[in-house]
Amino acid sequence: MFHKEGSKIIFITLVLVVAIILGADEFVSIEWLKISLIVLGLALLIIVLQFFRNPTRIADNSDNHILAPVDGKVVVIEEVYEPEYFQEKRLMVSIFMSPINVHVTRYCANGLVKYSKYHPGKYLVAWHPKASEENERTTVVIENRVFGEILYRQIAGALARRIVNYAKEGMRVTQGDDAGFIKFGSRVDLYLPLGTEVNVKLGDIATGNKTVICKKA
Repeated sequence: MFHKEGSKIIFITLVLVVAIILGADEFVSIEWLKISLIVLGLALLIIVLQFFRNPTRIADNSDNHILAPVDGKVVVIEEVYEPEYFQEKRLMVSIFMSPINVHVTRYCANGLVKYSKYHPGKYLVAWHPKASEENERTTVVIENRVFGEILYRQIAGALARRIVNYAKEGMRVTQGDDAGFIKFGSRVDLYLPLGTEVNVKLGDIATGNKTVICKKA
């Protein structure tokens, strides 16, 4: 299954690869060069299909836990000042997505969308300390019955040039549903209430819709 955000790119890539294969067969007489062009074309198609894959994952829906919104590696767990919405300290959990990760963003919690805003910006590498404040990004706040207000931020990286965000203020969202997409690698930051006990540690590999970031009894 592939994400709808990739349909146009997948179609263009498929047409391009077919043209490469037919052109190589028709106009290239050197056998090794013909085979190389065909292999390169097929490899390009596989890479694009792999990037836009959207595996079906049924979330264990509960107000008592926050799930990872994306696939990737946990690279930051620390108290930081959040200047945009809370304007106070929060516990940040940051997940870095490499180009080989699934890039679908999913709602980490049930609740009401209180805030959703897009910010144009730079394209620093996603792990840069200032990426959260200076890169292209979207900020979404969900009010959850148990945890209160949870903020997540999609952040573009050096390769990511388009962030897709489906959250609109006033929407009621369901944990695990499709919340958007980040094209070509980046990161997502979660801002949790201070004192929240997290279930992950630095270096852990998170799976969107599956890994429990934190929970309450």
